[in-house]
Amino acid sequence: MVRTADGAELKASVEGSGPALLLVSGLGGTAGFWNDSAATLARSFRVIRFDQRGIGASSRGEAPCTIDLLARDCLAVLDAVGVKRAVLLGHSTGGCIGQSLARQAPERLDGLILSATWLKPSRYMTALFGTRRAILDENPQAYAATASLLAYPPAWLEANWAVHEAALAKAPSSAQARQVVRERIDALLAFDGSKHIGSLTLPALILGTRDDMIVPAFLQEELAAALHGARKTMLDTGGHFFPVSRPDAFTATVAEWIGALG
Repeated sequence: MVRTADGAELKASVEGSGPALLLVSGLGGTAGFWNDSAATLARSFRVIRFDQRGIGASSRGEAPCTIDLLARDCLAVLDAVGVKRAVLLGHSTGGCIGQSLARQAPERLDGLILSATWLKPSRYMTALFGTRRAILDENPQAYAATASLLAYPPAWLEANWAVHEAALAKAPSSAQARQVVRERIDALLAFDGSKHIGSLTLPALILGTRDDMIVPAFLQEELAAALHGARKTMLDTGGHFFPVSRPDAFTATVAEWIGALG
């Protein structure tokens, strides 16, 4: 357990050996998002992951939830496990957290992998997440269902329906759980990395899919264009949760890029 300055306790884990790789999940905020990927990546890297504040086995703490705060939580985890420098792999909202950490403490990062993420919200994203937030308040089961239905390619989800059923079982049914999700949606919609993206000089990989319905490809293209020197890899299919639906392509691309850093 990693304790933060405002009293949050973050459940973290470390597996494997090699160069340090910090995995930061998206809106859902769970370490479990990475289960399959972490098992593969731990063959080559020291993989660090954690439940974000208020999620899973981690407590909420007292500070207002912002992307910058969530980035400082990453620093607390790195400090607790004794890692001075790491590659950060952030998926979706985790990529916003990665951009913030790269701005706040670039000396702690060897590289930045931004998976299915964005530079600043577009009208599409603002409307999408505003709608999801409204559904959350009215019907948490429907919120969980729509999140799953949007996140995966339909044919893949049809063939892996247990993933959808598991998402429904984890719907944010309590008022406290809904509040955590609501404030995380507000935090991601408030994030705008465009003011600082030009100052980021870390090696970076933009990784995504062309059929992402939550963070459309045009937003990932915009991020890649703004981040000088970034490499971009866009898979044709896989949906927003392509680390789950395309695990082999995802982990191979990540491992190859980190290996090329030297």
